[in-house]
Amino acid sequence: MARDPSLRAVGWARALPISSGVKTARDWTREHLVALGWDRTAPDLVDAVVLAVSELVTNAHVHARSDAQLILTRDEECLHVTVHDASSRVPEARRPDDGALGGRGMLLIDALADDWQARSCPRGKDVTACFRPPPPLRTS
Repeated sequence: MARDPSLRAVGWARALPISSGVKTARDWTREHLVALGWDRTAPDLVDAVVLAVSELVTNAHVHARSDAQLILTRDEECLHVTVHDASSRVPEARRPDDGALGGRGMLLIDALADDWQARSCPRGKDVTACFRPPPPLRTS
């Protein structure tokens, strides 16, 4: 299989113990999106990605009772936000009761991300949300 020389991917990873708090994940993610220049070209997208990271890491800490590994990878199509935790139980988007205090996290991810998926893997699961990058700025 021939490789496409124009295809480039970059990535960053961060371990997030339960004790680190979700704010660490949000701040770390925002720093990388600022480095990509997305704060200038797509500030609403930056906010959506940071909110999704917050939700996914919170789910890992609260529902899986697990440390989390946060991986950001970017290719030509998408910024992939992956959170791995130690639970093999895959989340589902579901409609909670009106009075429920929780249960809306994956509905939020569904609304924010262009796509998302969850899969069991050895020693836990990965939940990945994909966000299409902003179009390049045109200079004239």
